[in-house]
Amino acid sequence: MNPYNNTRVQRTLAPAARTATANGTTVDRAASGARYQDALVVIDTGVVTDGTHTFTVQESANGTSWSAVADADLQGTEPVVTSANDDTVYELGYVGGARYLRVAVTVAGATNGGIYSAAVVLSNARRGPADRS
Repeated sequence: MNPYNNTRVQRTLAPAARTATANGTTVDRAASGARYQDALVVIDTGVVTDGTHTFTVQESANGTSWSAVADADLQGTEPVVTSANDDTVYELGYVGGARYLRVAVTVAGATNGGIYSAAVVLSNARRGPADRS
């Protein structure tokens, strides 16, 4: 399969220096009618100067009511990032059935914080090719 026609990357946390808790933007697995079957969450951390940055993958059936994804529906472990384990790319597979996903981060004890972003790689669309608009 051609990955360009079969995948779509959607940002949920824009790259930024963060010192406070944040909720990512919504990623719709049914975007443009594609109904993507698979999702890979990618959290890209740069320098974390201080604080604890706890990432949580969240799911929703309607895009407004959110809950943490059950451990059984995640492949891998959601990272808790500090200055000791920063500058790393973390990957988590999502095997649940919710239509909407996002990444949230809870920040504690940060003055200067850290730089990071998160995206969801959608793949295996039921209807393709992937929409690039």
